[in-house]
Amino acid sequence: MEKIELFKALSNKTRLQILTWLKNPEAHFADYELTSKHIMNGICVGHIQKKAGLTQSTISEYLAILQRAGLVTATRVGQWTYYKRNESTFEALGNLITNEL
Repeated sequence: MEKIELFKALSNKTRLQILTWLKNPEAHFADYELTSKHIMNGICVGHIQKKAGLTQSTISEYLAILQRAGLVTATRVGQWTYYKRNESTFEALGNLITNEL
């Protein structure tokens, strides 16, 4: 885990909001019919974009930053890309803050 990239990724209000939404997708994406398959794969970038109210290119850039930092993982299913939180990175981040900072 590259600490600088991780903290840079967390330094944006919208990216933090996306991570919050992905922590509990059933609550934050209630308008969408989320099946167990969707939850397993994550949330489609289009749903995230619509909820954020920003352009798809901006959301895609934000998700790429989060992915490079290891905070989210992406799963491609056909033409759709689904994102979910990488909980192991959050566990490592908690350990970093507790033990090193």
